[in-house]
Amino acid sequence: MPMKLTKLAFASMTMLFLVAPLIAILPLAFTSSVILTYPIPSWSLRWFEELFTADAWRRAIVNSIIIGTGTTSLATVLGTAASLGLRNRLIFFRGTMRTLFLLPMVVPAVVLGVGMQVLLARFGLTNSYAGVIIAHTVVAVPFVVVSVTGALAGIDRRVELAAESLGASPITVFRRVTLPLAMPGVLSGAVLAFATSLDEVVLTLFVAGPNQRTLARQMFSSIRENISPAIAAAAFLFIVVTVVVGLIVVLSRLTLAKRR
Repeated sequence: MPMKLTKLAFASMTMLFLVAPLIAILPLAFTSSVILTYPIPSWSLRWFEELFTADAWRRAIVNSIIIGTGTTSLATVLGTAASLGLRNRLIFFRGTMRTLFLLPMVVPAVVLGVGMQVLLARFGLTNSYAGVIIAHTVVAVPFVVVSVTGALAGIDRRVELAAESLGASPITVFRRVTLPLAMPGVLSGAVLAFATSLDEVVLTLFVAGPNQRTLARQMFSSIRENISPAIAAAAFLFIVVTVVVGLIVVLSRLTLAKRR
């Protein structure tokens, strides 16, 4: 019993340590003051109104949605295809190839940003939505690979072999058996890809132009120029979107589990 209480206390303290910065900053999104300060003089939604009325913030939100959606779609397709390929035990150096797919997770963002800028410049993709989406996809694919690989590892290979023995083509087996069983991992990878794109700043600084300024980059610029409660409002929006998307994924996974 004392050990259980100790573990519970330790887990609670760790959770509080992680959540404390959010608890401290989020109420400031509703302040009527022009500076980030406690105590809050009065409550107001003026900073949320600024997010959706000011041209810079509104454009940044739209750009984040466009780039995030493109990154999620591309990273999910590429990451799922890579996971399916790495599942084949006949591939030589499979471990090495998996490590190469995960390298963007450990390479310093500045180094990756410089490399992406040089590469995209050769193809004329700098200062374009396509270039930013490609750059964000590079850092988002590893999360999809990890998520989908874990889901595929939990699939009993005999189920697929049974479908093949009944005359199903490889495409039919993938569409009717493998993909539905791996869908929770695919959905989780898509959410991680979207969150990675939404939060990416360094790569955006290197490859994006003025017209591709994302919400994260706008927040970074605002912090350098003038610390405004609009930043807290944007952070609140970040968290709400992330939580909503996460809940959608959880509900989708529960629905898929019930169907099985």
